[in-house]
Amino acid sequence: MRTRLTAALATFIALLASVVVLAPPASAAVGIRVTGGRIVEANGNAFVMRGVSHPHTWYANQTGSFANIKSLGANTVRVVLSSGARWTQNSASDVANVVSLCRANRLICVLEVHDTTGYGEEGAAISLDRAVDYWLSLQGVLTGQERYVIVNIGNEPYGNQNYSSWATDTGNAIKRLRGAGFEHAIMVDAPNWGQDWSFTMRDNAASVFNADPQKNTIFSIHMYGVFDTAAEITDYLGRFRAAGLPIVVGEFGHNHSDGNPDEDTIMSYAQANGIGYIGWSWSGNGGGVEYLDMVTNFNVNSLTSWGQRIFNGANGIKATSREATVYSGATSPPTQPPTTTPPTTPPTTPPTAPPGGARSCAASYAVTGQWPGGFQADVKVTVGSAAISGWTVTWTFGNGQTVSQAWGATVTSSGSTVTARNVAYNGALSAGATTTFGFIGTTPTPTPTPTPTPHCTAT
Repeated sequence: MRTRLTAALATFIALLASVVVLAPPASAAVGIRVTGGRIVEANGNAFVMRGVSHPHTWYANQTGSFANIKSLGANTVRVVLSSGARWTQNSASDVANVVSLCRANRLICVLEVHDTTGYGEEGAAISLDRAVDYWLSLQGVLTGQERYVIVNIGNEPYGNQNYSSWATDTGNAIKRLRGAGFEHAIMVDAPNWGQDWSFTMRDNAASVFNADPQKNTIFSIHMYGVFDTAAEITDYLGRFRAAGLPIVVGEFGHNHSDGNPDEDTIMSYAQANGIGYIGWSWSGNGGGVEYLDMVTNFNVNSLTSWGQRIFNGANGIKATSREATVYSGATSPPTQPPTTTPPTTPPTTPPTAPPGGARSCAASYAVTGQWPGGFQADVKVTVGSAAISGWTVTWTFGNGQTVSQAWGATVTSSGSTVTARNVAYNGALSAGATTTFGFIGTTPTPTPTPTPTPHCTAT
């Protein structure tokens, strides 16, 4: 009896061993991932982003910028792409070349779709759902690049209006990408032109993170004039740390039209707490924010004051950046332990600085006269709670109308989309001020002209 039991036990153990050997191993992350609220590489080494944004979609011929950005010490480049909705589409072959340039220069590549900027307020912006359509068209060239590429679904996907659906729309976008087979780390930008003055991202980050079946979502806050004090910066970033959620400063500058961001605190707090940062931007800025160029005319040997600050200053890229170990094979040094205590209670009010990159204005449209084949309309621009230096109003005609003559604004058209910009005398306006412009339009039908909804952006 004992012999039979011993034999049976041996048989059972052998069978169990065969099951263990034959069972498939647990799946491992194939690339950059989130663990314990931190960003790590597939091998488990911590990765802290130290990089800059490169406006590739507008300057596609500036491919030497990747090597130049690397030469100044960056370990990450955030690359501006377009789905084709607002600017010339970056094709799959172009994106594949961008990834190869990142890899050749030993940079982690954060790819972002810029066409979503200001959705809900900017009339030409596209939804996150449409951005996902573009990502799906690129899947063939991105699959297999998970160790080198982070997918930033859409830049600043909501303005200061109609942003209440940010959490739902962002969660759905993540689930669509995962359902299609994307295994990359995903980065999501905050609403309110990236600055989250409404705390929409902060207060809904946990639900969005949990909407990701892979729990591999990184949150990105853009810090400009809303973050002009140390208290606002440390409080915001500290709450993500306290919640165990991954956060990076996905854009910031040393100055801005909506106020003076505290870049010293942004960089020192990020370094002390192992948080990544990506400055805006390498070169080629326009529209009054040329001071955000880090180099002049894409010349690596012509650093601006902002470039000197972010690359060579205290807590800057050169002193704090560590190359991703996927390139070096080395083990990265341990992340410096936090030196500050994260907050435990939320503030009762949002930041007091003006929201949304000074894009605080509203526009109303009124038809003031109409006749067969034509009409006259006035547009009123109203400034928000902070002074502005300029404004742009956009709208889309829905029935073949065109603008034939305008006053009080410089008006251009692209298809049915109309863009009106301030002229010299009515761009700089104080808080709460108003100005108007008007135009004569043509219409192909004698029916009443449909009234479009204008969107105002301020600088």
